[in-house]
Amino acid sequence: MELINAYRFKKRLERAWDYARSGNVVSIRFEGRRVHARVQGTGEDPYKVKLWLDVLNDEDWGYVLEALSLKARWSAQLLAGIMPQDIERAFAASGKRLFPFKLQEVRSECTCPDKANPCKHVSAVYYLMGDRFSEDPFVLFQLRGRTRSQLLADLAERRRQGAVLRQEHVPHPVHAAIADPARWWRYDAALDPDLVVITPALEGESGLEGAGPLPLAEEPRFPEANRLFLERLREQGMAMGQLAMVRAMAAGADSTTNGEESGDGAGAVG
Repeated sequence: MELINAYRFKKRLERAWDYARSGNVVSIRFEGRRVHARVQGTGEDPYKVKLWLDVLNDEDWGYVLEALSLKARWSAQLLAGIMPQDIERAFAASGKRLFPFKLQEVRSECTCPDKANPCKHVSAVYYLMGDRFSEDPFVLFQLRGRTRSQLLADLAERRRQGAVLRQEHVPHPVHAAIADPARWWRYDAALDPDLVVITPALEGESGLEGAGPLPLAEEPRFPEANRLFLERLREQGMAMGQLAMVRAMAAGADSTTNGEESGDGAGAVG
């Protein structure tokens, strides 16, 4: 709208605005990279209007897509169908623009006899195109040479390639991975018996109490079923804990005995 309002022929703009408001723009359609419109003037048949912008080549689009893919916010907004407010910064990487900066950058043709360009019919289409850009900002991309589907597909592919490259350049761990995960939990060196203290669990500190309330289904026919089940589970846990403690203490005693015997033997040799 700023481009149109900067046009010096104010009277022509007033007539163009009247055309736009009065419904004289019979149709607007997009065919490829051009806008085709029909505007009813004073004649019997509507005039035919064409609008287009300079198309960016593949190299320029490569720079633009690279800039868009490197900024997560731009990519996320575009993939969500939202035009970023600072999108022009991505186009500046190639020295190009998405939005035309001057009215002369918008190419136009009209079949009316008016020699001025833009004529009131073209300007009427300009006014309505501003509304169309607000509704679907991807129209500008199409006029610059990339449809919405092409842009989003290219952008998604570049984001995917970037993720793959980042994954390939992840530094290797300092230590090689353990082939057998079970080895990670095993400690092969002997422990000093003085560092190992085995005590039975205090009341209320068993794993069952630590787990909190268990989501057991209520059995209407046996209202005491859950309570009896938990008591049996608690008894089994205590029994297994005592058995584990006995075995651990026995193993510790054997280790201590073997250590003392080794020490006595060493003294005898000395």
